Amino acid sequence: MPANNMRRPSTPDREAKKETETVSGVHVATNDRDDAEVSDKDSSLNEKDNEKQGDRKLSEQDPNALLANPLKALSRVEVAERARAWADEAGLGEDRELFARAALVAQNPTRWDEMPELSQEEKDALTFEQDHPYRQPKALWLLVLTVSLSAAVQGMDQSAINGSLLFFPEQFGIADRYDGWLTGIISAAPYFSCAIFSFLSSPLNYYFGRRGTIAITCVIAMVTCIWAAVVPSWELLLASRVVLGLGISPKSATTPLYAGECAPAKIRGLLGMQWQTWTAFGIALGQAASLAFYGVPDSSGIEGLNWRLMLGAPAVPPLAVLALVYLSPESPRWYLGKGRKAEAFRSMRRLRNTPLEAARDIYYANELLEAEKHLGANKQRNALLELASVPRNRRAVEGASFVMFMQQFCGINVISYFSSQIFVDAGATPRNALVASFGWGVLNWLAAAPAFISIDKFGRRTLLLIGYPCMMVCLLISAFSFLAPQGSPGRIGGVAVGIYLHCLAYSPTAGPVPFTYSAESFPLYVRESGMAWAVSVCWFFNGVLSLTWPSMQRNLGSTGAFAFYAGCNGVAFVVAYFFLKETKGLTLEELDSVFGVSNHDHAIYQAGKASYYASRLTGKRASKPEPLYAHEKLSAEERAARGTLAPVAMGH
Repeated sequence: MPANNMRRPSTPDREAKKETETVSGVHVATNDRDDAEVSDKDSSLNEKDNEKQGDRKLSEQDPNALLANPLKALSRVEVAERARAWADEAGLGEDRELFARAALVAQNPTRWDEMPELSQEEKDALTFEQDHPYRQPKALWLLVLTVSLSAAVQGMDQSAINGSLLFFPEQFGIADRYDGWLTGIISAAPYFSCAIFSFLSSPLNYYFGRRGTIAITCVIAMVTCIWAAVVPSWELLLASRVVLGLGISPKSATTPLYAGECAPAKIRGLLGMQWQTWTAFGIALGQAASLAFYGVPDSSGIEGLNWRLMLGAPAVPPLAVLALVYLSPESPRWYLGKGRKAEAFRSMRRLRNTPLEAARDIYYANELLEAEKHLGANKQRNALLELASVPRNRRAVEGASFVMFMQQFCGINVISYFSSQIFVDAGATPRNALVASFGWGVLNWLAAAPAFISIDKFGRRTLLLIGYPCMMVCLLISAFSFLAPQGSPGRIGGVAVGIYLHCLAYSPTAGPVPFTYSAESFPLYVRESGMAWAVSVCWFFNGVLSLTWPSMQRNLGSTGAFAFYAGCNGVAFVVAYFFLKETKGLTLEELDSVFGVSNHDHAIYQAGKASYYASRLTGKRASKPEPLYAHEKLSAEERAARGTLAPVAMGH
């Protein structure tokens, strides 16, 4: 019979005696009679006393340990009684014993098979969950479909401009105006507005929930796409694209958050990948629409009908999202934040296979949120100030900002938005340029597939260290191919090869990592604000890229412009190696430890590792540097014993 082998501080020299105490109907294994001498007669009084004692223990606990697992500081009896009290408070009194058992599983999530409180059926269910992580309820997969379609809407909104850039600048007489800057402004407008509107994500989520925010932004995106399709002037086209940013930005912050809060921990990284993968699918759809409507002639007095249909096509996919989003359950995490605990459990129950799994995840999430609130309340400052002033948070901001910045300045969206013009400049006909752009879009989508495995196997930092130098080489291939004579096969062939290889390097590395990395880096109590900041950085530099490319291409030439972004990837590799911290598979406690290390110390340590590997390659003997973080010195078994393995619970 397993038991808590920790001795009470008040009796350090006394050998604990194993026994099983009965606490209000649930047998709780314990090693000390002092932990649980209760009876059914006075169980209600003891529940209140133990809850107060548990609150004191939690308030006195070290912040890192508290965030790692708030239940670790409590005895098993205290955990069970706190869970019953929570169930009663939530109006779930009929399930209070279920929550008591679930809380014990949450306290030791890797040792449930040793718990005598669980029935064999419950143990079998937890074993099945561990062995078959993709056997999930239909409601979860419906949510995944909704999230995927929402991402596709996003991608199509972004790429619709690609084919239309071949036509509307000429029609409105702005192709050569201000040395290409006006065309760049129209292209970049949604992304600069995204940087501003991203901070509306928190209030929209607060008042309307995850589903409501997604629905509202889909309606805005649909309306603005129709508006862009019917404008009579470039000024109104610019206005429609500014408002489109309101339909893009909050959705881009909310959709990955919604998926992460609802997904089981074991497949959370994979489901988080849905955002990037299906955004790429939407980009391919936008380029398919450009190709499909390229040859549409003007009719019924409508001038530029082809590019208007290109810009209006993204109004269709939001209808599918609107049809599905309210069939999916709301985020249980959102319900908890609003104090609607019973609804949170009912929502989680739809997303898990068994009541025990749902009770475990929702109760643990509530304890973790309470811990975050406790720590946040002690600081008495708003979330943005917390991001800037707390060193651990500030380093998370720096890491998230860097990966978001480089998602743009790796050069991918230059190709996504301007590939048609790039291929025309390389010597292709407009139609062939659209065909080549569509092929790039499909490749961008399909190439994301390896990341479903690699992102959790190799880690976020490792993927970026592979991706940045590969993208640099690919962009240099395209850059120097533009030096070949106009019309030669080597020119367009070399440009296409470099662009396609760049896509293959990006999709499983710098594509999926930034949003996953950013969502993991921040503590829960500032996570929404941290993600809003990261998303605003992403969109702002997306706008900078879109704004500057037309002028950059004119003044530096295609060779100089591509070489610039190749150089950005080279610099990013150096920055990532010395300063970027790994977040894969870490608990909140371990993340605090990682981001608690200064950038200077991290860089010194990585320099030492580089010296070690260089010595090994040259045949010299060298001592391997000691691990930088305490958890890196532990085996998986030791981490499990300490309770520092990531718990299978929502919100981590």
